[in-house]
Amino acid sequence: MSRASDQAYAKIRAHLLSGAVGAGEQLTEDQLAQITGVSRTPVREAVRRLEDELLLVRSDTKRLFVADWSRDDIEEMFTLRGMLECHAAERAAKRLSREQVAALEALNRDLKAAIERTPPDVARFLEANRAFHEVIYDAADSPRLRQLLARLIEAPVVLRTARTYSQGELRQSARDHDELVAAFLARDPDWARAVMGSHLRRAFHTFARAVGPAANDQDDGGG
Repeated sequence: MSRASDQAYAKIRAHLLSGAVGAGEQLTEDQLAQITGVSRTPVREAVRRLEDELLLVRSDTKRLFVADWSRDDIEEMFTLRGMLECHAAERAAKRLSREQVAALEALNRDLKAAIERTPPDVARFLEANRAFHEVIYDAADSPRLRQLLARLIEAPVVLRTARTYSQGELRQSARDHDELVAAFLARDPDWARAVMGSHLRRAFHTFARAVGPAANDQDDGGG
């Protein structure tokens, strides 16, 4: 990949994850070239990478759109993420250094401070949350695991999930982190795995309330 392509990829990805464009919104290569300040050739290379990450999708007519997921898509993504992150937590419980545990504690304090602002500072919450989970991935010490997670963790679903939380639910997320730290201090991989699993399922159900019922529930016509 060329340097211009890498630059275009980073800028377009940041633009998508910032929420500046809505799910399902159409984009053109000309628009993306203006955003990135590079020519259309590196933009095309960047777009192919973002299609591989499922952040951008093509229609049957080859038009380009910001990815938009159904509730069923989201449930599958959270299920896959749960499998991977539970495994990461289990591995990390056996490997975390004291310095890494201290880093987790400091990040969760920052996350709590973001929650207690009026209104909650969602951007700061997301950054602290991202960094908290990154420490766990580092401790898990599995390049394969990190590569697989990269396609799920930074998808816009993460941003949209955080923005659907009430302050009480954000506080619950922080309490989950506290319990994860306790499990890590105890060097208990089963406990860490269980807490991570419930943490992610709670996040999924919060998101599911915002996006509505699954397709097969709609087909049943209940009401």
